[in-house]
Amino acid sequence: MIINNVGFDHCHDADFFIDRPDGSGDYLLLLVRTPAVFEIDGKEITTPAGSVFIYPKGRPQRYRCVPLNVFENDWVHFDFDDVGEEEEFLKMGVPLETPITMPLEFLSYCVKSIAYEKYSDNICRSESSELFMRLMFIKIREKTLNSISGRRSTQFELISTVRNKIYSRPYEQRSVDSTAHEVRMSRSAFQHAYKKHFGMTFIEDLVKSRVSYAKMLLSTTNMNITDISASSGYHSYVHFARQFKEQTGFTPSEYRKKAQNVT
Repeated sequence: MIINNVGFDHCHDADFFIDRPDGSGDYLLLLVRTPAVFEIDGKEITTPAGSVFIYPKGRPQRYRCVPLNVFENDWVHFDFDDVGEEEEFLKMGVPLETPITMPLEFLSYCVKSIAYEKYSDNICRSESSELFMRLMFIKIREKTLNSISGRRSTQFELISTVRNKIYSRPYEQRSVDSTAHEVRMSRSAFQHAYKKHFGMTFIEDLVKSRVSYAKMLLSTTNMNITDISASSGYHSYVHFARQFKEQTGFTPSEYRKKAQNVT
């Protein structure tokens, strides 16, 4: 797979529009956080905030802001190394030129990771980017299949959105009460539903997400460990170090030394 260009967290003014009669010469994946207007075969379609849209190669690309609104999006221009790879993608059944409304947090994390890999000097950056793209395609297809079959409940969708948020932004301050309020559930109902769906309590999963994020920072950056603690959502280094050791069996400094020795 070829990543031609990628961007994230772009916010355009209310006069923003794209008009490419012959397309961009490649495939285009859009994650649109704001309402938007897409023109398909001469017909305008208004999409809600939180929409995914994929243009196939060679198709006109016409989209713009809703009047008096901004346009916020992540995007990836991509193509395939050969016909066989493209056919494999098409066989997945990922909807093209069809807006799909779904939580964008995890997909946005994937786009940011692709951007990081593209502009890094990582030896396996191409393979990593391809895996992130495939994962997005799988989750998009999964969403459409779930919508058709009705297998996923609204409750599961809401709680899954929360889980995506704590893994993509583990540094955000959260409590059981505030998160239960976010999904319009009582504290007890939220805790029961979370454990039912994910096999652990919300707090256990939150700690797991923060420790996982800290492990990534310890092994891939030179940040001070105290700063890593704060960046992982902890107000107290002592609290961070205790939970980190409970989860990994190592202190943060021991884990960093071990990771550096491996690399």
